[in-house]
Amino acid sequence: MKNGLILAIESSCDETAAAIIRNGHEIVSNVVASQIESHKRFGGVVPEIASRHHVEQITMVIEEALAQAKLKPEDLDAVAVTEGPGLVGALLIGINAAKAFAFANNLPIVGVHHIAGHIYANALVQPMEFPLLALVVSGGHTELVYMKEHGSFEVIGETRDDAAGEAYDKVARVLNLPYPGGPRIDQLAHEGEEAVPFPRVWLEEDSYDFSFSGLKSAVINYKHNMDQRGEDISPAAVAKGFQESVVEVLTAKTLRAARQYRVKQVIAAGGVAANKGLRASLEAVFSKEGIPFFVPPLKLCTDNAAMIGAAAMPMLEAGVRGNLTMNGRPGMELKSWV
Repeated sequence: MKNGLILAIESSCDETAAAIIRNGHEIVSNVVASQIESHKRFGGVVPEIASRHHVEQITMVIEEALAQAKLKPEDLDAVAVTEGPGLVGALLIGINAAKAFAFANNLPIVGVHHIAGHIYANALVQPMEFPLLALVVSGGHTELVYMKEHGSFEVIGETRDDAAGEAYDKVARVLNLPYPGGPRIDQLAHEGEEAVPFPRVWLEEDSYDFSFSGLKSAVINYKHNMDQRGEDISPAAVAKGFQESVVEVLTAKTLRAARQYRVKQVIAAGGVAANKGLRASLEAVFSKEGIPFFVPPLKLCTDNAAMIGAAAMPMLEAGVRGNLTMNGRPGMELKSWV
């Protein structure tokens, strides 16, 4: 790769994003067109509306990424794009834009797993030291991933029902909070002086899996019971109790896994990694444990294209290539490329 420059595109859900990444760790430009305002009135992402916005925005964000970087297509070495998982209509728009750009400019293309992108967002702020453990927490995923080296992914724990971010959004709707609900729950949790006691779901003694459906149901039942009694609830107390339950389980299982696998580094990734309560808990626990812990800045926790470019570099170096028959893979599994 002559310049080490990758154009990366991300469109798996409701963010239309393009970025230029140099050598897998330097952000040259990073453009994100958010759709939050369009989906807010529906209380969640509407796939058809998301796809329509991607069509409207994709060309402009690619042009803006190149303009901010002061680069031309001939300066680039490759194109990377989110191949899956995600909303199939949304994925296809980014993929087809990436294929068209790669074909027009005679560039190699590589398809990146969305969760690999979230993990490699950490490479944009500090070197990744192996073996490492990644806690991935987002709206659709809650996973513990063990990595022996670049491109080696072993999922040792995952959610059996609701992902943590999904549970946050559902509890936010119960409390009549605006979309997106996760940040508002986090804010309320820090405002609450008391916490409603909610259960912790640990599953089997040796399991690294997660389950948040029961916790979500406990919050709903609490709200219904209070309504039947004609008593008002404290949204801050509910948020605080809910968040304490989620954070305690995520932190405890991550710590136990880090000890068992004797990792050199623990990283957090995904939209819920922006949660202040979770970040503080993980930082405190691993500081005491003596294991380096890292989490990307907030703007790199939520969906963006820079993370896709960061994940693409070691793939390209390993000889991984896509082709112009690439299709959207909404159920794509996180698999090793080494």
